[in-house]
Amino acid sequence: MIKQTNKKLQTQKRHKRLRAKLSGTTESPRLAVYRSTKHIYAQIIDDVKGVTLASASSLDKDIRKDLAHGGNIESAKVVGEAIAKKALKAGVKDVVFDRGGFLYHGRVAALADAAREAGLNF
Repeated sequence: MIKQTNKKLQTQKRHKRLRAKLSGTTESPRLAVYRSTKHIYAQIIDDVKGVTLASASSLDKDIRKDLAHGGNIESAKVVGEAIAKKALKAGVKDVVFDRGGFLYHGRVAALADAAREAGLNF
């Protein structure tokens, strides 16, 4: 008999394993990514203080007006550039990338590449 598992449960298990190994510090906060079917979200988090330093998503008004759909690679690139600009404005240059249990592929990879090109180091 084949054991069936839920995709969301598998993602949560991967994220739990990842978070056991990495955390954001004041010197290099965590760049956390969440991907839904319709949108993509990114946050810069200082886990020591428990504070979100910057955030961007495909739902932001200034980003949303340029996008036709929030759940594609083009929107992930725009969100990656936006989070990098906000992070640099907040004085953050180095981050630790938290893919949130999602595979480093497609939209997650596009967001990461765009953030790197816009000036973040990870």
